[in-house]
Amino acid sequence: MALDLSAPPVRAHRGRGTALILVASVCFGSSGSIAKPAMLAGLSPEQVAAARIGLSALVLLAGVALVKPGLLRVRRGEWPVLAGYGLLGVAGVQLCYFVAASQIPVGVAILLEFISPVLIALWVRFVRRVRLPAVMWGGTLLAMLGLAMVAQVWQGLRLDALGLLAGLGAAVCSASYFLLGEHGVASRHPLGMVTWGMIIGAVAVCAVAPPWTLPASVLTTPARFGPWQPPVWLLLVTVALFSTVLAYLVGTTALRHLPASTASVLGLLEPVVAMVTAWLLVGEELSWVQLLGSAVLLTGALIVQLTSPGKQPAGEPLPVDRLSPP
Repeated sequence: MALDLSAPPVRAHRGRGTALILVASVCFGSSGSIAKPAMLAGLSPEQVAAARIGLSALVLLAGVALVKPGLLRVRRGEWPVLAGYGLLGVAGVQLCYFVAASQIPVGVAILLEFISPVLIALWVRFVRRVRLPAVMWGGTLLAMLGLAMVAQVWQGLRLDALGLLAGLGAAVCSASYFLLGEHGVASRHPLGMVTWGMIIGAVAVCAVAPPWTLPASVLTTPARFGPWQPPVWLLLVTVALFSTVLAYLVGTTALRHLPASTASVLGLLEPVVAMVTAWLLVGEELSWVQLLGSAVLLTGALIVQLTSPGKQPAGEPLPVDRLSPP
């Protein structure tokens, strides 16, 4: 009997997808505040990324192999999507962002990475040839304006070719995470897809920062994390389990219920979460501009959520607003 590796049919539910992407934003957004004390203790950003993704891959591989080993089987035709998801959506986002942040102000690097909703909207409009409501475009641009205010991109603004290219690369990789994830979960279980994506991403990132370069003495060093002083290794485990494994699983599952164009705009809440957690746990200050920008961003995201088209169920006729092929 042939083995069925396809994902079980799921009825798209907008509310469930919205809740999942919001949880994913909280998980992703907390990663900076959890990982920053580890970097202040002596680890490089590349080493933190390698530890984060490598630990996540090991946990997912062991868990799936024990509980649902069938999810690790892959059809030949599925490898391109899984490879793209792992190399771009997992490893590429991390590495490109770190390169950008090392060359240009962090606020500009964040803004460049999170222009991905615009790239996704352009892909949906001109490649998939689906018309999006004009109000949804306005909500996306409003959310981008709020993001610029949160990131305060005007502070220390300077141009650097490598940094700008890396920032745009991070945006492309972030858009790929949503688009490839949406495509993959249409036929594959999210747990299996995230597991293979994390394994592929771990190989790529560990090639840049090999695990054996992690200084053992730093791993046991106490780090300042709010009122606590946990060892660095515990922070790495936390960022792997909470801000990576859970974040990717929940975020990718959300793409079974929301189109990528909507999920990516709701994902703009991630920088707001990062800002708030940094204020609470790391002691970074918030300005009134950032607070106002958060309100603008949330307003734009709400507009997108209320006006975006729903997820198209598999097997149903195409919507009437889809253009005819050329």
